[in-house]
Amino acid sequence: MSLRPPKEVEGVLLVDKPTGMTSHDVVYRLRRKFQIQRIGHAGTLDPMATGLLIMLVGKATKISQYLISLDKVYEGEVTLGVTTNSQDAEGEVMETRPVPPLTEADLRAAMLGFLGDQYQKPPMFSAVKIGGVPLYKMARKGEEVEREPRFIRVAAFELLGLALPKFTFRLHCTKGTYVRTIANDLGEKLGCGGHLSALRRTGSGIFNIAQCVPLAEIETMPLADLEKRLIPIHEAAPRVAL
Repeated sequence: MSLRPPKEVEGVLLVDKPTGMTSHDVVYRLRRKFQIQRIGHAGTLDPMATGLLIMLVGKATKISQYLISLDKVYEGEVTLGVTTNSQDAEGEVMETRPVPPLTEADLRAAMLGFLGDQYQKPPMFSAVKIGGVPLYKMARKGEEVEREPRFIRVAAFELLGLALPKFTFRLHCTKGTYVRTIANDLGEKLGCGGHLSALRRTGSGIFNIAQCVPLAEIETMPLADLEKRLIPIHEAAPRVAL
């Protein structure tokens, strides 16, 4: 009698990504943990950013496009008065300007202008490709090219705290929104410039940061316990037929 092959591990794992690591680094760690190659993610996070990373294990990779399209929620920090070439804290400082004595009311009024449907130009330091070449490769050579603006929608942009030259915020937006570009553009609107100095993804569709497992914990967790944290495909994407 032939033995039935072991069932392939599959499902969605919500990971709390630490800072300083790429999304592919997390893929590599999970492949090593589960001892399978068929692992991907549904939407990257920049190395500087932390928080919710939707990881797809086994057959769950088939629902990637559905999960990538979900709206996102972020919490972050903007530092005013300093602009960088990448629009975040990882870039080179391009200019410093004095920060006016802004009040919470001033900031909220400026933030209102970023709500709703709009077109956003991808930053040069991004993975968007033009002519098959990622923009960030051109940017590293000091090149700048025309980029096609992309449609985005910002459903909410809330001020959480103000301690000049920094302020914290919560942003609810569609996929493909560059939060660092919003930080940069808001700084320009305020007349002093600014950059994104911290970012944490706290939500994506029905998923939230409270459901995530920190990557460091995953690496020490027994495999049987980790498999219990996998969300079944039909629960993660109930409207998608495989």
